Amino acid sequence: MKKHIFFDLDHTIWDFDRNAEETLNELYHTYKLNEIGLNSCADFILKYTENNHQLWADYHLGKITKDFLRAERFSKTFIELGIHPDAVPHQFEDDYVSISPTKTNLFEAAEDVLAYLQQKYTLHIISNGFKETTLTKMNLSNLNPYFENVIISEDVGVNKPNPIIFEYALDKAKASKEESIMIGDSLEADIYGALNFGMEAIFFNPLEKDKPADVKNQITHLKELLQLF
Repeated sequence: MKKHIFFDLDHTIWDFDRNAEETLNELYHTYKLNEIGLNSCADFILKYTENNHQLWADYHLGKITKDFLRAERFSKTFIELGIHPDAVPHQFEDDYVSISPTKTNLFEAAEDVLAYLQQKYTLHIISNGFKETTLTKMNLSNLNPYFENVIISEDVGVNKPNPIIFEYALDKAKASKEESIMIGDSLEADIYGALNFGMEAIFFNPLEKDKPADVKNQITHLKELLQLF
């Protein structure tokens, strides 16, 4: 019998890509990026998304630091799109980090699903997101009332998939592995992190990517949790 449900935040409840797209559209016009040679906002967003996803994958695994990720994701994007390094707007990252967490787009039905689950289970967040932005997202998106604990990797000192963060989260929740389950979008950080720790997991896969054979549980929409729980 499950009693505790642990959720990832970005790309699972908080719609990271949609919120990033809104922010980048605003900054594209604020910085007049067309005037420095970026004629397509859509191409800029696509390239940034590709680079950001790869850098976050490396960050999950401890291959790079938070500072490297933040310094690299936009400079790499600008340069790969043909912008000379001297023309890269260096305040862009800071503005992005200030604006993006204030966006409040959640995945469809997120609040209804959380309200339903909260009646039957104790809910928690385990996030590899940066502390200051995670807390802003939770607050402005009105997510705090649904969750008993918000575990942030920067506070723990390790990222998912490191088993230490799962052990920390269970200790904080006073929960056992057997009565707990993890839900997240990252196979490496959320799913294999939980499974290798000895905890069940559900892969949130809205883009319907190929699912590895050793990952048993998958949903493509949060509403499916209403039937599973």
